Amino acid sequence: MAQGRQTAGRKGGAPLRRVPVQERSAARVQRMLDACAELVDELGYDGLSTTLLAERAGVAIGSVYQFFPDKRAVVQAVTVRNLETYLQRISRRFTEGGFQHWWDGVDAVIDEYVEMQRGTPGFRGLHFGDIVDTHLLDETRDNNDVIVGKLRDVLVERFELVADERLDFALAIAVETGDALIKLAFRRTPDGDPAVITEAKALIRQYLATYVTV
Repeated sequence: MAQGRQTAGRKGGAPLRRVPVQERSAARVQRMLDACAELVDELGYDGLSTTLLAERAGVAIGSVYQFFPDKRAVVQAVTVRNLETYLQRISRRFTEGGFQHWWDGVDAVIDEYVEMQRGTPGFRGLHFGDIVDTHLLDETRDNNDVIVGKLRDVLVERFELVADERLDFALAIAVETGDALIKLAFRRTPDGDPAVITEAKALIRQYLATYVTV
């Protein structure tokens, strides 16, 4: 994983200065997040500014600062939204997929990550935050540690795996490995090299099989 900027900030998951209570305000915040995602794809994090964000979202710059103290907080909110979307999509796959084995769930986890890389604005540029800060999701934990915890909970609930330190360790290795290989796949081709993605699935399944207990 590439080292991100180690910037002290607000606790992960709470980047807003205040939560919008009116429907109109909530819609305005969503426009800001959408604009942020588009600009990150086009310009990268370094090219993003609150001025450009306000212009793209069609809001006054004061509206941005009403809800977010700086551009990092907006990016944090986009990243949290992406994580929520990712987990919702995995949950839907698990509900509708009729999976019989835990490794089908692992494949689904990888497939959804790839699909979000291909089609979710801002995801390819931010992933789960490391490009900005390795503690963007939670100031007390590494971003990938947060992902591991979320995926463990989903897999344990769906496939009745034994939740223990061995599983957490194995999932941490699997997440780091999968992340690196998927990045390789997207370096090789714009939509992700299918051969690399297939190998990533096979490698991770084989590795986890030595740790997973049902």
